[in-house]
Amino acid sequence: MKKIALISVSDKTDIINFSKKISENNYTILATGKTADLIIENNIDCVKIQDYTSFPEIFDGRVKTLHPKIFGGILFRRHNEKDLEQAKKNEIQPIDIVCVNLYPFPKVVDIKDFSVDEKIENIDIGGPSLIRAAAKNYKYISVITDPKQYNDFLEELEKGDISLQTRERLAADAFSYTSLYDTIIANYFENEFKFPKKSIRLNYPIKEELRYGENPHQKAFIFGDFNKYFECTFGKELSYNNIIDLTSAVELVYELRNISCAIIKHTNPCGAASGDTVLDAYIKALSSDPVSAFGGIVAFNNKVDAKTAEKLNEIFLEIVAAPDYDLDAIEILQKKKNRRIVKILSKPPYNKYSIKDIPGGLLVQDKDSSIFEKQNSEVVTEKKVVDSEYEDINFAWVVCKHTKSNAIVIVRDKKILGVGAGQTSRVDSAKIAIMKAKEFGHELKNSVAASDAFFPFPDGVIELVNNGITSIVQPGGSVRDQEVIDVANKNDISMIFTKIRNFKH
Repeated sequence: MKKIALISVSDKTDIINFSKKISENNYTILATGKTADLIIENNIDCVKIQDYTSFPEIFDGRVKTLHPKIFGGILFRRHNEKDLEQAKKNEIQPIDIVCVNLYPFPKVVDIKDFSVDEKIENIDIGGPSLIRAAAKNYKYISVITDPKQYNDFLEELEKGDISLQTRERLAADAFSYTSLYDTIIANYFENEFKFPKKSIRLNYPIKEELRYGENPHQKAFIFGDFNKYFECTFGKELSYNNIIDLTSAVELVYELRNISCAIIKHTNPCGAASGDTVLDAYIKALSSDPVSAFGGIVAFNNKVDAKTAEKLNEIFLEIVAAPDYDLDAIEILQKKKNRRIVKILSKPPYNKYSIKDIPGGLLVQDKDSSIFEKQNSEVVTEKKVVDSEYEDINFAWVVCKHTKSNAIVIVRDKKILGVGAGQTSRVDSAKIAIMKAKEFGHELKNSVAASDAFFPFPDGVIELVNNGITSIVQPGGSVRDQEVIDVANKNDISMIFTKIRNFKH
């Protein structure tokens, strides 16, 4: 007696070979619409769904498989006497294979030229129901949702029956598949119709396993579409730490104006600068802290040329990232065998969430998309900010935003002079920023400083003004703001309150 296989696929990759092999293994094939037409055109025996159910496909294909003969054939329990009796009474035949993949809603949802109605027409209804029904009844049914599953399944089928373990794995894959599909739809509806989120849905397909995590004893994986934004064109695969630092570097450099370069070490900027050329920006950024830059990640927001590549090769840099490279620049950079060359395919978005794992759940926030706006800030000191200082103030503010709290960043001529990052007191961050600047011979006179949060005491400001800083940008909001302002006035420096805090933990 022939068994029954139901085939209804949007992605028709390798479906002809799959159907042919299924038919050769004594299965009757039921198929829908264009899938049936394609199978029949290739001279493979196939029964159309409407002929099997004696009910036409209606509403432009919106209703095809939603019929008791189909879902009864999938869902009835083969060793349950009551189910067997009802199946016989209603002339329901068991369906043993369900091969279904879904309308391409995940692909069309981001196509701007598609209207809302066109996108909604690409939401599959019958398909997910078929998949879920078959997965629920995995003890008797094999459910196949991905052309990549075909070969292994056919090899096992050629040897005899499909094992329970295989059916369990296929069922788990099937529920994962429909779950991701539903997540994309739910997110779209909330965003399109501007409804507040009632839940956070983290449903990303696994792309690859990394060699290890933050440390060699930890496992790590990439989920989602990281490769939409970055392509490693040369060198070993990116590590967990590489990806964290690469993301930090690119997010910073794309927020800096003009032609810029950022050098990152352990997620903190140890060098950043804007320049007249890419080479100029890199030389300035490297001079910020050439010791810390060793083994760091360098990111550019413009094309890398050959002269810059030659300069990059003078020290060991783990990763060089840029939106483009001259051909001769790539050849030069590839001379360093332990280097990764990354092409930035697209600017990372700021409309995503920042997510941290906590006991019992997740801590979720919007990403920090704040920007420095002169018109929304307030000069709180007697001395005003001169126009020529604003570019450095903005530069320092952006770098400070991308630096671990507590953070102090000192800048002059759109170049980092010193960074104090991740300290438990703000005055210590100020001292470290000054120390780093002096270590590499930077002149602090007429420089500006940024603080990611208010100064709780005047001590940090005193450290800065005693070393030549002439303007400070900070959020304000401390109960001791007036004491801090008084110190600034006493030392004849300017101070800006942005009213925006940029903690980064």
